Amino acid sequence: MKIQLDDNIFKTISLAASQLNIKAYVVGGFVRDAIIGRNSKDIDIVAVGSGIELAREVANMLNIKKVAVYKNFGTAQIKVHDIDIEFVGARKESYQRNSRKPIVENGSLADDQLRRDFTINALAASLSKKDFGTVLAPFNGLDDLQNRIIRTPLEPIITFNDDPLRMIRAIRFASQLGFDIESETYKAISVNAERLKIVSIERIIDEFNKIILSPKPSVGIEMLEETGLLAIFFPQLVQLKGVENIEGKMHKDNFAHTLQVVDQISLQSNDLWLRWSALLHDIGKPTSKHYNKETGWTFHGHEVTGAKMVEEIFRNLRLPLNEKLKYVQNLVGLHLRPIALVHEVVTDSAVRRLLFEAGENIEDLMQLAEADITSKNEKKVQLYLKNFKTVRQKLKEVEAKDKIRNMQPPVSGKEIMKIFNLTPCKIVGDLKNEIKDAILDGLVANERGAVLIYLFKIAKDKGIEPIIL
Repeated sequence: MKIQLDDNIFKTISLAASQLNIKAYVVGGFVRDAIIGRNSKDIDIVAVGSGIELAREVANMLNIKKVAVYKNFGTAQIKVHDIDIEFVGARKESYQRNSRKPIVENGSLADDQLRRDFTINALAASLSKKDFGTVLAPFNGLDDLQNRIIRTPLEPIITFNDDPLRMIRAIRFASQLGFDIESETYKAISVNAERLKIVSIERIIDEFNKIILSPKPSVGIEMLEETGLLAIFFPQLVQLKGVENIEGKMHKDNFAHTLQVVDQISLQSNDLWLRWSALLHDIGKPTSKHYNKETGWTFHGHEVTGAKMVEEIFRNLRLPLNEKLKYVQNLVGLHLRPIALVHEVVTDSAVRRLLFEAGENIEDLMQLAEADITSKNEKKVQLYLKNFKTVRQKLKEVEAKDKIRNMQPPVSGKEIMKIFNLTPCKIVGDLKNEIKDAILDGLVANERGAVLIYLFKIAKDKGIEPIIL
Protein backbone atom coordinates (compact mmCIF):
# COMPACT_ATOMS: atom_id res chain seq x y z
CA MET A 1 0.00 0.00 0.00
CA LYS A 2 1.12 3.53 -0.77
CA ILE A 3 -0.01 6.89 0.59
CA GLN A 4 0.14 10.20 -1.25
CA LEU A 5 3.05 12.34 -0.04
CA ASP A 6 2.98 15.09 -2.62
CA ASP A 7 3.81 17.93 -0.27
CA ASN A 8 7.13 19.66 -0.94
CA ILE A 9 8.10 18.96 2.68
CA PHE A 10 8.35 15.21 2.12
CA LYS A 11 10.23 15.58 -1.15
CA THR A 12 12.73 17.83 0.62
CA ILE A 13 13.18 15.34 3.46
CA SER A 14 13.65 12.56 0.91
CA LEU A 15 16.34 14.56 -0.92
CA ALA A 16 18.08 15.52 2.34
CA ALA A 17 18.16 11.89 3.50
CA SER A 18 19.56 10.81 0.16
CA GLN A 19 22.35 13.40 0.36
CA LEU A 20 23.21 12.18 3.88
CA ASN A 21 23.10 8.59 2.62
CA ILE A 22 20.55 7.52 5.22
CA LYS A 23 17.00 6.19 5.06
CA ALA A 24 14.07 8.22 6.40
CA TYR A 25 10.45 7.37 7.10
CA VAL A 26 7.35 9.29 8.12
CA VAL A 27 5.86 7.31 10.99
CA GLY A 28 3.00 7.06 13.46
CA GLY A 29 -0.06 9.27 13.61
CA PHE A 30 0.52 11.10 10.34
CA VAL A 31 0.53 7.83 8.38
CA ARG A 32 -2.49 6.54 10.28
CA ASP A 33 -4.44 9.75 9.69
CA ALA A 34 -3.47 9.91 6.01
CA ILE A 35 -4.96 6.45 5.48
CA ILE A 36 -8.24 7.19 7.27
CA GLY A 37 -8.59 10.68 5.77
CA ARG A 38 -7.95 12.66 8.94
CA ASN A 39 -5.97 15.91 8.92
CA SER A 40 -2.76 16.07 10.91
CA LYS A 41 -0.49 19.03 11.68
CA ASP A 42 2.22 16.91 13.30
CA ILE A 43 4.79 14.93 11.31
CA ASP A 44 7.19 12.45 12.92
CA ILE A 45 10.26 11.48 10.91
CA VAL A 46 12.47 8.51 11.81
CA ALA A 47 15.97 8.44 10.36
CA VAL A 48 18.08 5.31 10.33
CA GLY A 49 20.97 7.50 11.36
CA SER A 50 21.08 10.94 13.00
CA GLY A 51 17.69 12.60 13.25
CA ILE A 52 19.32 15.85 14.38
CA GLU A 53 21.61 15.94 11.35
CA LEU A 54 18.66 15.26 9.03
CA ALA A 55 16.63 18.05 10.65
CA ARG A 56 19.43 20.55 10.13
CA GLU A 57 19.84 19.53 6.49
CA VAL A 58 16.09 19.86 5.84
CA ALA A 59 15.99 23.24 7.60
CA ASN A 60 18.86 24.46 5.44
CA MET A 61 17.08 23.35 2.23
CA LEU A 62 13.83 25.04 3.31
CA ASN A 63 15.65 28.19 4.49
CA ILE A 64 14.41 27.71 8.05
CA LYS A 65 16.61 29.48 10.59
CA LYS A 66 15.40 27.89 13.81
CA VAL A 67 16.01 24.23 14.64
CA ALA A 68 15.09 23.13 18.16
CA VAL A 69 17.59 20.45 19.17
CA TYR A 70 17.19 18.16 22.18
CA LYS A 71 20.50 16.28 22.34
CA ASN A 72 19.57 14.30 25.45
CA PHE A 73 16.66 12.77 23.54
CA GLY A 74 18.34 12.65 20.15
CA THR A 75 15.52 14.67 18.60
CA ALA A 76 15.11 17.93 16.70
CA GLN A 77 12.08 19.95 15.65
CA ILE A 78 11.32 22.48 12.94
CA LYS A 79 8.16 24.32 12.05
CA VAL A 80 7.02 24.80 8.46
CA HIS A 81 4.10 27.23 8.34
CA ASP A 82 1.63 25.63 10.81
CA ILE A 83 3.13 22.13 10.65
CA ASP A 84 5.40 20.76 13.39
CA ILE A 85 8.00 18.25 12.22
CA GLU A 86 9.99 16.15 14.67
CA PHE A 87 13.07 14.18 13.63
CA VAL A 88 14.54 11.31 15.61
CA GLY A 89 17.02 8.57 14.94
CA ALA A 90 15.63 5.02 14.89
CA ARG A 91 15.96 3.55 18.37
CA LYS A 92 15.06 0.73 20.66
CA GLU A 93 13.93 1.21 24.23
CA SER A 94 13.91 -0.63 27.55
CA TYR A 95 12.31 0.40 30.82
CA GLN A 96 12.98 0.21 34.55
CA ARG A 97 10.17 -0.67 36.96
CA ASN A 98 9.79 2.70 38.70
CA SER A 99 10.05 5.00 35.70
CA ARG A 100 8.35 5.53 32.37
CA LYS A 101 11.53 7.11 31.00
CA PRO A 102 13.15 4.57 28.67
CA ILE A 103 16.77 3.56 28.33
CA VAL A 104 17.43 4.39 24.67
CA GLU A 105 19.84 2.78 22.21
CA ASN A 106 20.32 3.21 18.49
CA GLY A 107 18.26 0.75 16.51
CA SER A 108 16.68 -0.19 13.23
CA LEU A 109 13.33 0.86 11.78
CA ALA A 110 11.93 -2.46 13.04
CA ASP A 111 13.16 -1.63 16.57
CA ASP A 112 11.55 1.78 16.32
CA GLN A 113 8.22 0.38 15.19
CA LEU A 114 8.31 -2.20 17.98
CA ARG A 115 8.55 0.55 20.62
CA ARG A 116 5.36 2.23 19.36
CA ASP A 117 2.30 2.13 21.59
CA PHE A 118 -0.28 0.64 19.20
CA THR A 119 -0.23 -1.22 15.89
CA ILE A 120 -2.09 1.61 14.15
CA ASN A 121 0.68 3.97 15.29
CA ALA A 122 3.49 1.61 14.25
CA LEU A 123 2.93 2.34 10.57
CA ALA A 124 5.76 3.84 8.55
CA ALA A 125 5.90 5.23 5.02
CA SER A 126 9.19 5.23 3.14
CA LEU A 127 10.68 8.50 1.92
CA SER A 128 13.29 6.79 -0.27
CA LYS A 129 13.00 7.61 -3.97
CA LYS A 130 12.62 3.96 -5.07
CA ASP A 131 9.60 3.18 -2.81
CA PHE A 132 8.39 6.68 -1.89
CA GLY A 133 5.10 6.50 0.08
CA THR A 134 5.11 2.71 0.54
CA VAL A 135 3.62 1.75 3.91
CA LEU A 136 5.39 -0.74 6.16
CA ALA A 137 3.05 -2.37 8.70
CA PRO A 138 4.86 -5.21 10.53
CA PHE A 139 2.16 -5.85 13.17
CA ASN A 140 -0.95 -6.02 10.94
CA GLY A 141 -1.57 -2.35 11.69
CA LEU A 142 -3.35 -1.86 8.37
CA ASP A 143 -5.83 -4.62 9.23
CA ASP A 144 -6.39 -3.11 12.67
CA LEU A 145 -6.91 0.29 11.09
CA GLN A 146 -9.44 -1.13 8.65
CA ASN A 147 -11.22 -3.04 11.43
CA ARG A 148 -11.04 -0.03 13.79
CA ILE A 149 -9.11 -1.87 16.50
CA ILE A 150 -6.69 -0.55 19.14
CA ARG A 151 -4.02 -3.21 19.87
CA THR A 152 -0.44 -3.16 21.16
CA PRO A 153 2.52 -4.45 19.07
CA LEU A 154 3.95 -6.31 22.08
CA GLU A 155 2.01 -8.20 24.76
CA PRO A 156 -0.23 -5.50 26.28
CA ILE A 157 0.91 -6.27 29.84
CA ILE A 158 4.48 -5.47 28.76
CA THR A 159 3.49 -2.35 26.80
CA PHE A 160 1.46 -0.86 29.67
CA ASN A 161 3.88 -1.93 32.37
CA ASP A 162 6.70 -0.19 30.50
CA ASP A 163 4.80 3.05 29.95
CA PRO A 164 1.51 3.30 31.89
CA LEU A 165 0.48 6.50 30.09
CA ARG A 166 -0.27 4.28 27.10
CA MET A 167 -3.33 2.96 28.95
CA ILE A 168 -4.99 6.37 28.83
CA ARG A 169 -3.72 6.88 25.28
CA ALA A 170 -5.47 3.65 24.22
CA ILE A 171 -8.73 4.99 25.62
CA ARG A 172 -8.08 8.41 24.12
CA PHE A 173 -7.62 6.97 20.62
CA ALA A 174 -10.72 4.81 21.03
CA SER A 175 -12.71 7.87 22.09
CA GLN A 176 -11.32 10.17 19.38
CA LEU A 177 -11.48 7.74 16.48
CA GLY A 178 -14.52 5.66 17.47
CA PHE A 179 -12.36 2.49 17.56
CA ASP A 180 -12.70 -0.56 19.83
CA ILE A 181 -9.92 -1.67 22.15
CA GLU A 182 -9.00 -5.31 21.55
CA SER A 183 -10.20 -7.48 24.48
CA GLU A 184 -6.80 -8.60 25.83
CA THR A 185 -5.49 -5.07 25.52
CA TYR A 186 -8.50 -3.75 27.43
CA LYS A 187 -8.10 -6.37 30.19
CA ALA A 188 -4.45 -5.42 30.54
CA ILE A 189 -5.44 -1.83 31.31
CA SER A 190 -7.40 -2.92 34.39
CA VAL A 191 -4.56 -5.23 35.48
CA ASN A 192 -1.99 -2.42 35.21
CA ALA A 193 -4.20 0.46 36.41
CA GLU A 194 -2.19 1.08 39.60
CA ARG A 195 0.92 1.68 37.47
CA LEU A 196 -0.63 4.98 36.39
CA LYS A 197 0.54 6.42 39.72
CA ILE A 198 4.10 6.77 38.39
CA VAL A 199 2.91 9.09 35.59
CA SER A 200 2.86 12.85 36.17
CA ILE A 201 -0.57 14.39 36.50
CA GLU A 202 0.31 16.87 33.74
CA ARG A 203 0.74 14.05 31.20
CA ILE A 204 -2.45 12.36 32.39
CA ILE A 205 -4.53 15.53 32.09
CA ASP A 206 -3.13 16.28 28.64
CA GLU A 207 -4.62 12.96 27.49
CA PHE A 208 -7.79 13.43 29.55
CA ASN A 209 -8.44 16.81 27.95
CA LYS A 210 -8.22 15.14 24.53
CA ILE A 211 -10.84 12.64 25.69
CA ILE A 212 -13.06 15.51 26.86
CA LEU A 213 -12.65 17.11 23.42
CA SER A 214 -13.49 13.91 21.53
CA PRO A 215 -16.79 13.72 19.61
CA LYS A 216 -18.57 11.78 22.40
CA PRO A 217 -16.57 12.21 25.63
CA SER A 218 -18.64 9.71 27.60
CA VAL A 219 -17.11 6.85 25.58
CA GLY A 220 -13.62 7.49 26.93
CA ILE A 221 -14.68 8.58 30.43
CA GLU A 222 -16.75 5.43 30.92
CA MET A 223 -13.73 3.31 29.89
CA LEU A 224 -11.53 5.21 32.35
CA GLU A 225 -14.01 4.48 35.14
CA GLU A 226 -14.53 0.84 34.18
CA THR A 227 -10.80 0.08 34.07
CA GLY A 228 -10.09 1.81 37.40
CA LEU A 229 -7.93 4.57 35.92
CA LEU A 230 -10.36 7.41 36.69
CA ALA A 231 -10.40 6.65 40.42
CA ILE A 232 -6.62 7.05 40.54
CA PHE A 233 -6.45 10.63 39.29
CA PHE A 234 -10.03 11.96 39.58
CA PRO A 235 -11.82 10.25 42.51
CA GLN A 236 -14.35 13.08 42.95
CA LEU A 237 -15.89 12.24 39.57
CA VAL A 238 -16.15 8.54 40.43
CA GLN A 239 -17.98 9.44 43.65
CA LEU A 240 -20.93 10.57 41.52
CA LYS A 241 -21.48 6.96 40.46
CA GLY A 242 -24.17 4.77 41.98
CA VAL A 243 -27.81 4.83 43.10
CA GLU A 244 -29.03 4.56 46.68
CA ASN A 245 -32.42 3.07 47.55
CA ILE A 246 -34.10 3.82 50.88
CA GLU A 247 -37.70 2.78 51.44
CA GLY A 248 -38.13 2.31 47.72
CA LYS A 249 -37.02 5.87 46.93
CA MET A 250 -34.01 6.25 44.64
CA HIS A 251 -32.05 9.10 43.15
CA LYS A 252 -30.59 9.02 39.64
CA ASP A 253 -27.04 7.93 38.91
CA ASN A 254 -25.33 11.30 38.86
CA PHE A 255 -22.27 9.91 37.05
CA ALA A 256 -24.38 8.69 34.13
CA HIS A 257 -26.33 11.98 34.16
CA THR A 258 -23.09 14.00 34.13
CA LEU A 259 -21.74 12.11 31.13
CA GLN A 260 -25.01 12.66 29.28
CA VAL A 261 -24.77 16.40 29.97
CA VAL A 262 -21.16 16.46 28.73
CA ASP A 263 -22.18 14.64 25.55
CA GLN A 264 -25.07 17.03 24.98
CA ILE A 265 -22.94 20.14 25.50
CA SER A 266 -20.35 18.63 23.14
CA LEU A 267 -22.95 18.62 20.36
CA GLN A 268 -23.15 22.40 20.76
CA SER A 269 -19.59 23.48 21.52
CA ASN A 270 -15.94 22.43 21.15
CA ASP A 271 -14.88 24.72 24.00
CA LEU A 272 -12.80 22.69 26.46
CA TRP A 273 -13.75 24.77 29.49
CA LEU A 274 -17.48 24.69 28.77
CA ARG A 275 -17.15 20.91 28.59
CA TRP A 276 -15.26 20.96 31.91
CA SER A 277 -18.12 23.01 33.38
CA ALA A 278 -20.54 20.31 32.27
CA LEU A 279 -18.29 17.64 33.76
CA LEU A 280 -18.19 19.42 37.13
CA HIS A 281 -21.69 20.89 37.26
CA ASP A 282 -22.96 18.29 39.77
CA ILE A 283 -19.63 17.51 41.45
CA GLY A 284 -21.00 18.80 44.77
CA LYS A 285 -23.88 16.30 44.90
CA PRO A 286 -22.19 13.48 46.87
CA THR A 287 -21.48 15.79 49.83
CA SER A 288 -24.85 17.56 49.51
CA LYS A 289 -26.96 14.39 49.35
CA HIS A 290 -29.68 14.05 52.00
CA TYR A 291 -32.61 11.71 52.48
CA ASN A 292 -35.93 12.83 53.94
CA LYS A 293 -38.75 10.35 54.51
CA GLU A 294 -41.33 12.73 53.12
CA THR A 295 -39.50 14.39 50.24
CA GLY A 296 -37.02 11.65 49.34
CA TRP A 297 -33.53 12.49 48.11
CA THR A 298 -32.34 16.09 47.90
CA PHE A 299 -29.09 17.78 46.88
CA HIS A 300 -29.76 21.28 48.22
CA GLY A 301 -26.89 23.69 47.71
CA HIS A 302 -24.87 21.30 45.57
CA GLU A 303 -24.15 24.08 43.09
CA VAL A 304 -22.55 26.22 45.84
CA THR A 305 -20.60 23.24 47.20
CA GLY A 306 -19.52 22.30 43.69
CA ALA A 307 -18.29 25.80 42.86
CA LYS A 308 -16.14 25.71 46.02
CA MET A 309 -14.71 22.31 45.02
CA VAL A 310 -13.62 23.48 41.57
CA GLU A 311 -10.45 25.25 42.74
CA GLU A 312 -9.17 22.23 44.69
CA ILE A 313 -9.87 19.98 41.69
CA PHE A 314 -8.05 22.37 39.35
CA ARG A 315 -5.07 22.46 41.74
CA ASN A 316 -4.91 18.67 42.08
CA LEU A 317 -5.15 18.16 38.31
CA ARG A 318 -2.71 20.99 37.49
CA LEU A 319 -5.34 22.82 35.48
CA PRO A 320 -4.88 26.59 34.98
CA LEU A 321 -5.59 28.71 38.06
CA ASN A 322 -6.60 31.77 36.05
CA GLU A 323 -9.68 33.02 34.23
CA LYS A 324 -10.44 29.43 33.14
CA LEU A 325 -10.89 28.46 36.79
CA LYS A 326 -13.13 31.47 37.43
CA TYR A 327 -15.17 30.67 34.33
CA VAL A 328 -15.82 27.08 35.42
CA GLN A 329 -16.58 28.18 38.99
CA ASN A 330 -19.06 30.73 37.66
CA LEU A 331 -20.94 28.23 35.51
CA VAL A 332 -20.99 25.49 38.14
CA GLY A 333 -22.27 27.94 40.76
CA LEU A 334 -25.00 29.35 38.51
CA HIS A 335 -26.07 26.26 36.53
CA LEU A 336 -29.42 25.92 38.32
CA ARG A 337 -30.43 29.55 37.95
CA PRO A 338 -31.80 29.44 34.38
CA ILE A 339 -33.81 26.33 35.30
CA ALA A 340 -35.22 28.19 38.31
CA LEU A 341 -36.38 30.97 35.97
CA VAL A 342 -38.21 28.38 33.88
CA HIS A 343 -40.17 27.28 36.93
CA GLU A 344 -41.39 30.73 37.93
CA VAL A 345 -42.67 33.97 36.47
CA VAL A 346 -39.66 35.50 34.80
CA THR A 347 -39.29 38.86 36.57
CA ASP A 348 -37.03 41.64 35.38
CA SER A 349 -35.30 41.56 38.77
CA ALA A 350 -34.40 37.86 38.51
CA VAL A 351 -33.12 38.34 34.97
CA ARG A 352 -31.05 41.38 35.95
CA ARG A 353 -29.37 39.37 38.73
CA LEU A 354 -28.60 36.49 36.40
CA LEU A 355 -27.13 38.84 33.79
CA PHE A 356 -25.04 40.58 36.44
CA GLU A 357 -23.66 37.39 37.98
CA ALA A 358 -23.05 35.52 34.70
CA GLY A 359 -21.70 38.52 32.78
CA GLU A 360 -20.08 37.49 29.49
CA ASN A 361 -20.71 33.83 30.36
CA ILE A 362 -24.49 34.11 30.06
CA GLU A 363 -24.78 32.35 26.68
CA ASP A 364 -22.54 29.49 27.80
CA LEU A 365 -24.57 29.22 31.01
CA MET A 366 -27.78 28.93 29.01
CA GLN A 367 -26.21 26.18 26.85
CA LEU A 368 -25.16 24.32 30.00
CA ALA A 369 -28.62 24.65 31.54
CA GLU A 370 -30.25 23.30 28.37
CA ALA A 371 -27.80 20.38 28.25
CA ASP A 372 -28.65 19.64 31.89
CA ILE A 373 -32.18 18.60 30.87
CA THR A 374 -31.81 14.81 30.59
CA SER A 375 -35.31 13.59 31.42
CA LYS A 376 -36.53 10.48 29.56
CA ASN A 377 -39.91 12.20 29.31
CA GLU A 378 -39.69 13.82 25.88
CA LYS A 379 -42.73 16.07 26.50
CA LYS A 380 -41.08 17.40 29.66
CA VAL A 381 -37.82 18.06 27.79
CA GLN A 382 -39.62 19.94 25.02
CA LEU A 383 -41.53 22.01 27.59
CA TYR A 384 -38.29 22.98 29.33
CA LEU A 385 -36.63 23.93 26.05
CA LYS A 386 -39.66 26.00 25.06
CA ASN A 387 -39.52 27.82 28.39
CA PHE A 388 -35.81 28.44 27.92
CA LYS A 389 -36.67 30.33 24.74
CA THR A 390 -38.82 32.63 26.87
CA VAL A 391 -35.93 33.14 29.28
CA ARG A 392 -33.53 33.91 26.41
CA GLN A 393 -35.93 36.49 25.00
CA LYS A 394 -36.28 38.09 28.43
CA LEU A 395 -32.49 38.21 28.78
CA LYS A 396 -32.22 40.10 25.49
CA GLU A 397 -34.98 42.57 26.44
CA VAL A 398 -33.61 43.35 29.90
CA GLU A 399 -30.01 43.64 28.67
CA ALA A 400 -31.06 46.03 25.90
CA LYS A 401 -33.01 48.15 28.36
CA ASP A 402 -30.83 48.14 31.48
CA LYS A 403 -27.30 47.28 30.26
CA ILE A 404 -26.74 45.12 33.34
CA ARG A 405 -24.17 42.63 32.00
CA ASN A 406 -20.80 43.34 33.69
CA MET A 407 -22.42 46.31 35.40
CA GLN A 408 -20.30 48.69 37.45
CA PRO A 409 -22.52 51.02 39.57
CA PRO A 410 -21.94 54.67 38.55
CA VAL A 411 -20.76 55.58 42.07
CA SER A 412 -17.61 53.78 43.22
CA GLY A 413 -16.45 52.77 46.68
CA LYS A 414 -13.73 55.42 46.60
CA GLU A 415 -16.30 58.10 45.83
CA ILE A 416 -18.51 56.91 48.68
CA MET A 417 -15.55 57.23 51.07
CA LYS A 418 -14.84 60.75 49.81
CA ILE A 419 -18.46 61.90 50.04
CA PHE A 420 -18.90 60.66 53.62
CA ASN A 421 -15.28 61.05 54.80
CA LEU A 422 -14.95 57.32 55.48
CA THR A 423 -11.97 54.99 55.51
CA PRO A 424 -12.29 51.48 54.03
CA CYS A 425 -14.78 49.71 56.27
CA LYS A 426 -17.88 47.53 56.34
CA ILE A 427 -20.20 50.56 55.99
CA VAL A 428 -18.71 51.35 52.55
CA GLY A 429 -19.25 47.77 51.44
CA ASP A 430 -22.82 47.80 52.74
CA LEU A 431 -23.64 51.02 50.87
CA LYS A 432 -22.15 49.61 47.62
CA ASN A 433 -24.17 46.41 47.96
CA GLU A 434 -27.41 48.28 48.65
CA ILE A 435 -26.86 50.40 45.52
CA LYS A 436 -26.16 47.28 43.46
CA ASP A 437 -29.25 45.48 44.82
CA ALA A 438 -31.44 48.52 44.21
CA ILE A 439 -30.32 48.69 40.58
CA LEU A 440 -30.83 44.95 40.06
CA ASP A 441 -34.25 45.07 41.73
CA GLY A 442 -35.30 47.99 39.55
CA LEU A 443 -35.71 50.39 42.48
CA VAL A 444 -33.31 52.90 40.96
CA ALA A 445 -32.10 53.53 37.42
CA ASN A 446 -28.49 52.65 36.61
CA GLU A 447 -27.63 56.33 36.18
CA ARG A 448 -25.31 58.51 38.24
CA GLY A 449 -27.84 61.16 39.26
CA ALA A 450 -30.48 58.65 40.38
CA VAL A 451 -27.88 56.55 42.23
CA LEU A 452 -26.50 59.58 44.12
CA ILE A 453 -29.98 60.55 45.30
CA TYR A 454 -30.56 56.97 46.45
CA LEU A 455 -27.13 56.87 48.15
CA PHE A 456 -27.85 60.02 50.22
CA LYS A 457 -31.21 58.56 51.27
CA ILE A 458 -29.90 55.19 52.49
CA ALA A 459 -26.89 56.87 54.15
CA LYS A 460 -29.20 59.26 56.03
CA ASP A 461 -31.27 56.28 57.22
CA LYS A 462 -28.04 54.90 58.72
CA GLY A 463 -27.19 58.24 60.37
CA ILE A 464 -24.34 59.00 57.97
CA GLU A 465 -24.07 62.57 56.74
CA PRO A 466 -22.10 63.71 53.68
CA ILE A 467 -19.32 66.23 54.03
CA ILE A 468 -19.81 67.50 50.48
CA LEU A 469 -23.02 67.91 48.50
